[in-house]
Amino acid sequence: MATCDVCGEYENLPYQCKRCGQTFCAEHRLPENHDCPGLSEWNDPGGVFDSGFDDSVEAGDGAGNSGGVTERVKRRIASETSTGGLVSYVRGNATYVLLGLMWLTFVAQWTVTIVFGEAVHSQLFVLRSDALGNVWTWVTAVFSHSRAGLFHIIGNSIVLFFFGPLVERAVGSKRFFGFFLAAGVLAGLGHVLFAIATGAPTVGVLGASGATFAILGVLTVWRPNMEILLFFVIPMKLKYLTWGIALISATLVVTTGAGGVGGIAHLAHLIGFAIGLAFGKHNEGLARSARGRGGVQMGGSRGPRGPGGPGGRL
Repeated sequence: MATCDVCGEYENLPYQCKRCGQTFCAEHRLPENHDCPGLSEWNDPGGVFDSGFDDSVEAGDGAGNSGGVTERVKRRIASETSTGGLVSYVRGNATYVLLGLMWLTFVAQWTVTIVFGEAVHSQLFVLRSDALGNVWTWVTAVFSHSRAGLFHIIGNSIVLFFFGPLVERAVGSKRFFGFFLAAGVLAGLGHVLFAIATGAPTVGVLGASGATFAILGVLTVWRPNMEILLFFVIPMKLKYLTWGIALISATLVVTTGAGGVGGIAHLAHLIGFAIGLAFGKHNEGLARSARGRGGVQMGGSRGPRGPGGPGGRL
């Protein structure tokens, strides 16, 4: 008994692909059904894959010259590796680039604080309601985290590490990177603007929780019944976690306003989640296509959250 590397389903009689060595269920055992990298090396002079392995070959040029799965895979590989150097590494790995930026920013926060003091740190890394003109903080605040402890950045890192690749594989690295950044910026700005509109005292926000909640919002639309392990221990469906947190956050926003409880920017969580729901709904077609390629798999564990520090933490 084993787990399919595409859909995560348990299979009593699993199949192992002789080309890539991975394990699959009956539905995904064929090379073209799990986007096998070995297809790029397949010598197919007789047009084997045009004989019915893939229904999409019928959409050829009308003369039976669709090119088959092999040609499509080759074109995809060529498009993903056409640019050399750093760009070719980043393509397909935006999740890990974002993780790296978060931790590099965290180190920079400590360095700036030690060398220049808390005031300079606040000017560079914290999105504040009394300093919206510091437009660089709209972005730096997304990657910054509380220095009061590691729980804040570790929590966001875990969510991004486990769930980010599921969305990235479906929509592509470039779009995923833009989505993550936009969700984080809009979540932070939304929280701060709400504080200004309601006459709340000066607030500041930092952290990637708005963006990571957006990722969870996307998967709530695509895979609401995906089984996860909250705190790596408690099994539950994703939709119960995300909608539960959204309900708690909404209640706290109504009862406490922009200040939140414990310095947590609950409104930013809600804004990020709403952005994720909208993005997921808009890109459902990509998600269905990615499932056929093995992009949006079952799996991943962990529920978000973590302590923070100065100002509200996302």
